[in-house]
Parts: sequence; structure tokens; C-alpha cells
Amino acid sequence: MKPVLFAVFLLPAIGFAADGDYSLIIRNHQFVPDQLILPAGKKIKLVISNEDSTPEEFESYALNREKVIPGNSKASIYVGPLEAGTYEFIGEFHEATARGVIQAE
Repeated sequence: MKPVLFAVFLLPAIGFAADGDYSLIIRNHQFVPDQLILPAGKKIKLVISNEDSTPEEFESYALNREKVIPGNSKASIYVGPLEAGTYEFIGEFHEATARGVIQAE
């Protein structure tokens, strides 16, 4: 492959590069931790590990994100850059117990 073509193929990946990775776990139909403190003004990659055997849907109207994470698997969601503030999220399949917030500071 010619170097110029290789660089063109890398552009989409560069566009999605995040300033940091943050982990969130789904365990017993709850998010652990249920509060994440993230830097404002930075694009981040949220890596969500679902340790339950059933799927869960990460949903946040504030972040405009929604993703189904099958049981015993992981998914990544890119968010930001975020303005300082609080952004709620839920596990749509278990709304009563799967709740959390992202605090951008």
C-alpha cells in the first residue's frame, strides 16, 4: 500500500482519538461506579464492561448516546468534549437500579 493511501485510511481513526479512557462496569444491574468525574473540554472514551449475563442499554439523553451492551461483553462510547456540568445516564433495561452521572469539571 502506498504511504499516501495508508495516511488517508488513518484519518477516520485519528478523528475519533480520545484524550482519555474511563471505565464503567455493569454489575448486578447497577453501574459501578455510579458517578464518574471527567475533565471538561476533553473528548473521552468510556469503556463499559457488562459483567451481568443479560444485556443492558447504556442511555443518556444529556450525552445523546445509546448503546446496547450484551451480557459478559464490553463496548466503547466516545463522548465530549463536554462543558462543565452533570450528565445523567441510565441502564434502560433496569432503570430502577442502573443509574449514574458523569460530572465534567
